[in-house]
Amino acid sequence: QVQLVESGGGLVQAGGSLRLSCAASGRTFSYYDMAWFRQAPGKEREFVAAINWSGGSTQAADFVKGRFTISRDNAKNTMYLQMNSLKPEDTAVYYCAQTKVPTYRSTTFIQTYYQESAYAYWGQGTQVTVSS
Repeated sequence: QVQLVESGGGLVQAGGSLRLSCAASGRTFSYYDMAWFRQAPGKEREFVAAINWSGGSTQAADFVKGRFTISRDNAKNTMYLQMNSLKPEDTAVYYCAQTKVPTYRSTTFIQTYYQESAYAYWGQGTQVTVSS
C-alpha cells in the first residue's frame, strides 16, 4: 500500500525558514515524479513545486521561485521542500504527492505535472503557519 507522510511543518515568523519532508513507501520511489501542493484556508489547493524521478529536473510555481527548493533522496525514499524567506501568505497545509504513472528514465515531466490529476497518492498534509 502506498503511503506518503509529510513532516516538518510548524510555526515560523516571516522571513524564517522551514524544511518539509515527505517519506514514501509502498512503491519503488525512484520510478515516480513527486510534487508539493498547498492549500490555504478558504482557497483551492495549488501547485508549489515538482521534481522528476531522478531529482535532476524541477518545476516551481512563480510565487515560490527563489525562495523554495524541492529535492529528493531516492536512497532514503524521501522528498524535501526547503522553504526560505517565508511570508504570511505561505501559511497553508502542505501536501506531498506522487504521480500515478511511472516516469522512470523519462527525460521530461509529464505535461500535467502542475495539476492535481497527475498525482494518485497524497499525504495527510503538514501545517505551515507564518506569523507577521
